[in-house]
Amino acid sequence: MKMRPLHDRLVVKRTEEDKTSPGGIVIPDSAAEKPIKGEVVAVGNGKVLDTGAVRALDLKVGDKVLFGKYSGTEVTIDGDDLVVMREDDVMAVLEA
Repeated sequence: MKMRPLHDRLVVKRTEEDKTSPGGIVIPDSAAEKPIKGEVVAVGNGKVLDTGAVRALDLKVGDKVLFGKYSGTEVTIDGDDLVVMREDDVMAVLEA
């Protein structure tokens, strides 16, 4: 199934965090926090301004982003856990 977000929303797939701490201790799933990094898998057409014009989104598919722990709405589509959020919920784009 394909999903196309509307307006200034985007779909992000969370990236898995390391299961071990820097000291080598294995962190169980029950103690691990939700990842706050992810990859953009779909973007909407853009934000509709008060004038009726559409401003294109700064993000594009494939961008690695950093977002708030409780941002967006979690959905599961075809077995993939995804987060649908507004572009404003993204705090930064991670560059290599």
